[in-house]
Amino acid sequence: MNPKKVHEVINFADYVDDLAASIAAQSAGDDKENSDDSGAITHLVDFGSGQNYLGRTLALPPYNRHVVAVEGRAHNIEASRALDVKAGLSTREKVMRNKKMWLQVVDEQKQQQHDGGQKPLDVKTEARLASGRNVAADAAADLRPAKELVHECVREAGRGSVSYVVSRLESGDLTEVIRKIEDEVTTADERAQPRGALRMMAMSIHSCGNLSHYGIRSLVLNPAIHAVAIVGCCYNLMTEKLGPPTYKFPYVRPTLQAVNGRPMAESTRFDPEGFPISRRLTEYEGHGVRFNITARMMACQAPANWTEAESHGFFTRNLYRAVLQKMFLDRGVITKVYHRPSGEGQTTTAEAEADHGGPRRPGEGDTPFDVSTNPVTIGSLNKRCYTSFNAYVRGAVQKLTTNKEYTKYSAIVQAKMGDVTDEAIADYEARFASRGREVSAVWSLMAFSAGIVESLIVTDRWLFLEEADVVKDAWVETVFDYKQSPRNLVVVGIKK
Repeated sequence: MNPKKVHEVINFADYVDDLAASIAAQSAGDDKENSDDSGAITHLVDFGSGQNYLGRTLALPPYNRHVVAVEGRAHNIEASRALDVKAGLSTREKVMRNKKMWLQVVDEQKQQQHDGGQKPLDVKTEARLASGRNVAADAAADLRPAKELVHECVREAGRGSVSYVVSRLESGDLTEVIRKIEDEVTTADERAQPRGALRMMAMSIHSCGNLSHYGIRSLVLNPAIHAVAIVGCCYNLMTEKLGPPTYKFPYVRPTLQAVNGRPMAESTRFDPEGFPISRRLTEYEGHGVRFNITARMMACQAPANWTEAESHGFFTRNLYRAVLQKMFLDRGVITKVYHRPSGEGQTTTAEAEADHGGPRRPGEGDTPFDVSTNPVTIGSLNKRCYTSFNAYVRGAVQKLTTNKEYTKYSAIVQAKMGDVTDEAIADYEARFASRGREVSAVWSLMAFSAGIVESLIVTDRWLFLEEADVVKDAWVETVFDYKQSPRNLVVVGIKK
């Protein structure tokens, strides 16, 4: 683990263990007739566990908790189980092999890779192959690779355990996941207990996008979930409940309208699992609170942690992108988008001219309040593409014309930008490089909205829990040092 992950796992493991202990103590105090631990949390369910660093820590001393890791990627679970063996939480199936036969099989596989030009042979393999020794194959021999051997969780009284459930969550309804836990994870003694004996806490460090919503909703939708402790992140991956999905600004311009305005034609499209999830923010002032993709991206920023070097690189990339979009506009890769004042939507250059009765005169209607562009999304490039503006343009054009994900741009980019010269690129750089300070100022002001946007997103999640009749207590607090991990707000809910 890197230092950031170590900080997060140590602090959140302490927090979750203390929270589970306080829930058990509070339950015992509320039900004085029963002196047993029937109110204790029996299992911690980690959503999107990845390689299960948090769950493994909680299963080991001094915590000794029973953890169920829910992960949708099988390769992450394979890696997690290998680490569990090293930590002593599970054992790998023991297989007695004929070593000579095993090496012969491995050498044959290496020879095939070598013949295919994939990998050179090492000295020991060459020596064994040159010896010409052949071991008679045994049909009963178990020659499975280590990753295919069965891992068995070590279960002992007083010790924690880790179990895995392969599942990709699509909502907060965990009926299928809980059924898998009851069938695959619980012991025979636990299954013999009355239905409802399972008392689980859903937890997650930095569950991306809507996964945080699923974790929080699980407290309300599933009787077996009795508490949640969720730290969210990647707000840019959240979907939107009250409007169409936005993946970039519809238009960037000064306006008296809401910054998250959208074309009216798409206003009926929404995702019921998206932001906001609380009733109060959904119905706020009759139309609800909305955040488009740019606002959600800004919520992921931590400007207080920016260093001079990081800021310089960030602002340089944004300047390069802005100048390249200007090149795209001038050379016809993209066109202007005109915005009708009536709110009926957007039009392209050709549509605007048709509505206008002919070609527009230079400058007519071309104000920031009336016109913008629909920029090409470029995404990340190789590091060497950021060494100069020329390298950036060449790298972006190559990506847009060769990457299969950009087929809708490839033909026009090749036609309009394929013959661009170094002199033309240098001319744009000379004309617009001095405006880097303007780009830096705009992005800085946007980034300083991060705290506002994130606070409202977290408040929405807290309000959802407050509005639920089955929730007894709900709160938000910090669990990490902001310098180490700026997405440090945990949303906690406890069922009645």
